[in-house]
Amino acid sequence: MKRYLAILSDMEQKIMDGQYSPGQKLPSVRIAAKLYGCSVSTITRAYAELEKRHAIYSIAQSGFYVVGKPGDLCDNIEGKMIDFASASPDLNVFPYLDFQHCLNKAIDTYKYYLFTYGDSQGLERLRQTLVSHLANSQVFAKAERIFVTSGVQPALEVLAKMPFPNGNSIILAEQPSYDIYLRFLEAEGIPVCGVKRTAAGIDLRELEEKFKSGGIKFFYTMSRYHNPLGTSYSVEERKAIAGLAGKYNVYIVEDDYMADLGGDRCFDPIYAYDRIAHVIYLKSFSKIIFPGLRLGVAVLPERLLETFRTFKRSADTSLLSQAALEVYIKNGMYERHKRKISSQYAARMRTLNEAVQRYNKAGLIEVSDVKSGVYMQFKLPQSINMERLTKRLASRNISVVSGKGFYLSDYLEREKFLRISISRAQLEQIDEGVKAIIEEAGLCSSW
Repeated sequence: MKRYLAILSDMEQKIMDGQYSPGQKLPSVRIAAKLYGCSVSTITRAYAELEKRHAIYSIAQSGFYVVGKPGDLCDNIEGKMIDFASASPDLNVFPYLDFQHCLNKAIDTYKYYLFTYGDSQGLERLRQTLVSHLANSQVFAKAERIFVTSGVQPALEVLAKMPFPNGNSIILAEQPSYDIYLRFLEAEGIPVCGVKRTAAGIDLRELEEKFKSGGIKFFYTMSRYHNPLGTSYSVEERKAIAGLAGKYNVYIVEDDYMADLGGDRCFDPIYAYDRIAHVIYLKSFSKIIFPGLRLGVAVLPERLLETFRTFKRSADTSLLSQAALEVYIKNGMYERHKRKISSQYAARMRTLNEAVQRYNKAGLIEVSDVKSGVYMQFKLPQSINMERLTKRLASRNISVVSGKGFYLSDYLEREKFLRISISRAQLEQIDEGVKAIIEEAGLCSSW
C-alpha cells in the first residue's frame, strides 16, 4: 500500500472513531508529517483526498477541520453518544445570525481594504477596540503592544522559536498541560521541562527552584480554567508567580484562552500583577464564538515586540474575520453571547458536580473543585487500566479522554485521570454519563 493511502486510512478511522470530532482542527501539515514520519507532500496529498471525500474542509491561513456529518448533532442530543471528550464549543450556542450580520457590516464598512494583505500586527481598528475589551480583564496595554493572531497556538509556536532578552532557551511547562503544545515542542526539538501542577495548585518552592536553576526562557501556564485540570490559581499563587518572574528574570506566557467562559468575575490574571513587564498575555476568541474563526490576541512587553514581529512575518489571519470581530465586540454582541454561553456551561458544571456527589459515595474518584469553565479532572486509582476503562465506556457510547497525553513524554510523576469536558455534553446526558463512568471505574479497579 502506498504511504499516503495508509495515512489516509488511519485518519479516516480516527474520524470515524471520534478521535477527531466534527469541527476539530487537524494537526498542521508540518506537524502531521512529523507524527507519521513522512514528507509534507505525503500529508498534503492525504489531506487533499480527505477533502475530496468531504471528510474535512480547509480554511485559508488557518488549517483543516473535520466535517460534521448530517445527524451528528441530532445523534448527540438524542443520547446515542455522551461526549465528555470534545473541547470544541457546543454547536447549539454558536451565534450564527449575529456573526453573519457582523460579516455583512464589515464588508460594507471596509470594502476594498479587505482584499489587501493587511498588517501583520492585525487590523488597527480591531486592536484599538481590544484595548478597552482587555482592560475589562485587568489587562492594560496600548494598541501598539497587541498582536492579532490566528488563535493561541500560532502565537505559542512563535514564542517557542524566538529568542528572549534573558538569553535562555528552556521552556518550563506545567505538568499536565496543553497536549498539542507539548507535542509541538517535542516534535520541534525545543528544550522543555516540566513542573508539577495538581488540582490543589502548584508547589511554589519547586517552581522557584526551577526558575533559580537557570536556563528557563519562559514559564508556560494556564492560570484560569486549566486544560486538563479545570482549576484556577489562587490570588496568592498568581501574585507569587509574577514576583518570581521578576526575581529570576524568567518570562511568563499566560494562556488565558478560556478567560470569558467562567463566572469568576473577580479573577485578575498574572498579567495584572506584573511590575517589570515579564508577562505575555494570550487570549482566544474561538471558545466563545466558533473554532473556525481562528482569532486570538497576544499582548507583549515592549522589548519583545520587534522580535515577535520578525518571527511572525506575515498577516496570517483573515481581514474579514478581524473586521467582523471588531463589529461584534463594539456593538455589544460579544458580551451578550459571553453571558449566554457562560450561563449554559455553568449549569452543566453544576449538574456534573451534583452527579459526582450522587454516585461517588465510595470516593472511588477524586474530582477537582471546579464550578466554571468546561473541564474537570476525574482522578482515578493507579490500579485502574485506563485503556480498558475507555474502551468499556466507548461500548456504552460515552466518549472520554485519558490524562496520559497531557504530559511530556519523559515526565514520570503522572496522575491517572480522565479529563471530563462539558462543552458538548448535553445537560440531560451528564447524570447518566457520570453514573456510567463511576460504575465502569469500579469494575476496572476490581480486576
